[in-house]
Amino acid sequence: MPKTKTRIWDPAEHLITDEDMAAYLEAALQEGDSALIAAALGDIARAKGMSQIAREAGLGRESLYKALSADGNPEFATIMKVVSALGLQLHASPARVEG
Repeated sequence: MPKTKTRIWDPAEHLITDEDMAAYLEAALQEGDSALIAAALGDIARAKGMSQIAREAGLGRESLYKALSADGNPEFATIMKVVSALGLQLHASPARVEG
């Protein structure tokens, strides 16, 4: 039986529309994990074109890759610049209280 070839799943390949990207970021925000949020922003930036987003955010492409990597720890100002360059907005709503 031939071996099955697999490849790593890349979310950036599936983020086609602005609505896809907004929903993906919203899901990451709901998890509340800052590393996951940064990684989601990185996926969205790769889907839109990292060089273009870096330019629009006024950041270096390589530093943006690093900041939005799994090991990155971007400043909030960087997050806001990237969100703006992506054409997205962050929103707040009251937390749901279960009980």
